[in-house]
Amino acid sequence: DCCDGCFGKLFIYICIDLIIIIIFNYSILQGDLAKKKIYPTLWMLFRDRLIPDKTFIYGYSRSKLTMEQLINNVSPYLKCNENEKERLAEFWSYNFYIAGSYDNSADYRTLNVKLSKHEIAGISNRLFYLAIPPSLFEVTTSHIHETCMDHKGWTRVIIEKPFGRDAASSLELSDHLAKLFSEDQVYRIDHYLGKEMVQNLMTLRFGNRILNTGWNRDNIAQVQITFKEPFGTEGRGGYFDSFGIIRDVMQNHLLQILSLVAMEKPATIHPDDVRNEKVKVLKCIPKVQMSDVVLGQYVGNSEATEEHKKFGYSDDKTVPSGSKTATFASAVL
Repeated sequence: DCCDGCFGKLFIYICIDLIIIIIFNYSILQGDLAKKKIYPTLWMLFRDRLIPDKTFIYGYSRSKLTMEQLINNVSPYLKCNENEKERLAEFWSYNFYIAGSYDNSADYRTLNVKLSKHEIAGISNRLFYLAIPPSLFEVTTSHIHETCMDHKGWTRVIIEKPFGRDAASSLELSDHLAKLFSEDQVYRIDHYLGKEMVQNLMTLRFGNRILNTGWNRDNIAQVQITFKEPFGTEGRGGYFDSFGIIRDVMQNHLLQILSLVAMEKPATIHPDDVRNEKVKVLKCIPKVQMSDVVLGQYVGNSEATEEHKKFGYSDDKTVPSGSKTATFASAVL
C-alpha cells in the first residue's frame, strides 16, 4: 500500500535472511564451552534447519589453527548419523576461523573485512558470542563496537557467565555495556539453563497439580542441589584458578536452579515475570555464614581405576604452584 504523498516514488524493501555468528573463545583447543556446547548446538540447529540457510559461523581465538584442526577438535562432540554426513559437510562449508588477539584493533579490522564479504546489499546481521574470561569482556566489546558492528542490519552480543567477579565488577561491566549497546542488543546467559531437565522444571512444578499443591515448606524438609563433574581442569587451570568453584558454578548455575525450585508461580511465562519471581527468592536468602560452608580441593585418588582421577587439582601444570583455590564447596542457605 502507498500512503498519501508517496505516489510516484519507488520503495524497495530488502529482507536480509543472513546471520553471521562470531564465537570468541579463549582457546578452541582447551576451552570446553565452544567445542562441547556451542558448535554442537549450532550443528543441530543447522541440521534441523532451525536457523537460516545463510548462516555463517566464525571462530575467533588466539590459537593459530587451520580449519582442519578446528574440525578435528570439534567433531568428537558432534552427533552425526550416517545419513547426515552430507549435511554435516555442508555445515562445515559455512564455517571459518580467524586467529587474533583481543586487544589489537588491527585484528578486529581484519575480522570485519572477512565478515563484510558475506553481506547482501551491504547488510548483514551479526551475533557475537563471548565465550571468554570476564577480564576480556570490556576490551572485546569495545573493539566490536568500534570496528565490527553492522549499522544497517542488527547486532547482538551474547555474554556468558560469570558476569564479573563480584557485585562491583558486575555493575561496572553493566555500565560499560550500556555505553556501547542498547539493552535489547545484550544477552547475558547461563548455558546451564539450556539443559532439558532445567527447562522442564517450571512445567514439572506448575503444570502438575499433585506436585504444585505439595511443593512448599510444609511438605518438603530440605532440598539438595548437587553438581558433580567427573573430570578435572584439563589444561584450563589458569582460568579456573582465578575463579574457583563458587564463582564458576555456584553463584550462577546452581543459584539459577535454586531460584527455579523455590520461586512462586509467575503471573505469566514472560521473561520479566519469571525473573521477578527469581529475584524475590534470592532476596529472601540470608547472608551465608562461614559456619555453614565447607571448602576443599581435590587431591587425587591413587587407588582410582580411571587414570585421570589419580591426579589432583594441583597436578595440572596450568594451575599456579601452591594454589589454595577450592574445587569443592558446600553451603547451607
